Amino acid sequence: MARAKISAPKGVSEYVPPRSRLFEFVRESLIAPARLAGYQLMELPVFEDTELFKRGVGESTDVVSKEMYTFTDRGDRSITLRPEGTAGAMRAVIEHGLDRAQLPVKIWYSGAYFRAERPQAGRYRQFYQVGIEAIGLDDPAIDAEVIAVADAGFKAIGLKRYRLEITSLGDAQSRAAHKVDLMKFISTLDLDEATSQRASINPLRLFDDKRDEMKLLMSKAPILMDYLSVTSRTHFESVKTYLDALGISYIVNPRMVRGLDYYTGTTFEFVHELLGSQSGIGGGGRYDGLMHELGGQELSGIGFGLGVDRALLAAEAEGVITQERFVSDLFIIPLGDSTMIRALEIATDLRKVGKSVEIAFGDRGLKGAMKAADKSGARYVVVLGDEEMTSSVLQLKNMSSGIAISVTIASLADEL
Repeated sequence: MARAKISAPKGVSEYVPPRSRLFEFVRESLIAPARLAGYQLMELPVFEDTELFKRGVGESTDVVSKEMYTFTDRGDRSITLRPEGTAGAMRAVIEHGLDRAQLPVKIWYSGAYFRAERPQAGRYRQFYQVGIEAIGLDDPAIDAEVIAVADAGFKAIGLKRYRLEITSLGDAQSRAAHKVDLMKFISTLDLDEATSQRASINPLRLFDDKRDEMKLLMSKAPILMDYLSVTSRTHFESVKTYLDALGISYIVNPRMVRGLDYYTGTTFEFVHELLGSQSGIGGGGRYDGLMHELGGQELSGIGFGLGVDRALLAAEAEGVITQERFVSDLFIIPLGDSTMIRALEIATDLRKVGKSVEIAFGDRGLKGAMKAADKSGARYVVVLGDEEMTSSVLQLKNMSSGIAISVTIASLADEL
């Protein structure tokens, strides 16, 4: 009796060849601008003490209250698979004393994150992000740089049909003044018990409620940007001035709050017009009180998380990324065991100079090997038989045009 197949858990995003090449390209394109801006890699665990996310992300958020994968380990400790990257990065900065060295601390990271959400297109229970954090200075120029790094990543992929939305969630003085009037307004609403509880913890969460009836109710609520202190307003205006100078277009969205409680001051989101309800492809903001909340110094920080899965979906929707972009340079067909050693030597030498080379393995005949070369999408193919071994001359066939030219083995790299 045949054993039943085991499938991947529901709601995870898996990438297998050939689409995995596209995923890798998108991820590396999002990382590259951070490296060029001096951000350094931070590799973090995929699970943390649950208290980190309760204190760091906020117990009023859907992420903490509804979406975390939490379990008790063998040591009777409450452990959670990371639902986002900033809290873990901040924990590591504090634990390893990076905040005691040169500031700002500039780090990047990437990997899998986990949320127990209802799976749908662009929303997964395991998803992938690229993130950066700049920690230690409250400087609007850093805000602009962080936004510019994200924008450069999306442009490197080739995306065009997205927009940047920005706002300011103000400083403590701004939020305190706004909260007084916001709570008065909320007190006039007929809310269910769960929503009232969320509002008592953080009333801004109601702006992030996705229900149509709540959107309608909150459309008349007082807006935090109308309560910004002089300091907060000056900071936000400076950020806009820097973005204007960099040629980065944006829309001010005064109702944006995002889904994590630690955001303060400059907050932003990138939205793609072809992804429907799951249109956010990345975002972030400043988190001035997070380090202190997690037991560290009173230092400011700003960062972002960019969705690799959604950026890939956006690239495919725009048609700016195709499989043909990632084919091999050369496919070598050795005829018989006697030529395999030479084929391996040629492939190794070409790979050393950056050429992508595949070899036809196994005992398939010439016809089968040519079919394999065609399916691989390789730009060129050569057949290596006894005659070619003796003369050191190959017929280099262009797989698109079908035209073949004679080249020496020594000149292969130049011809490719």
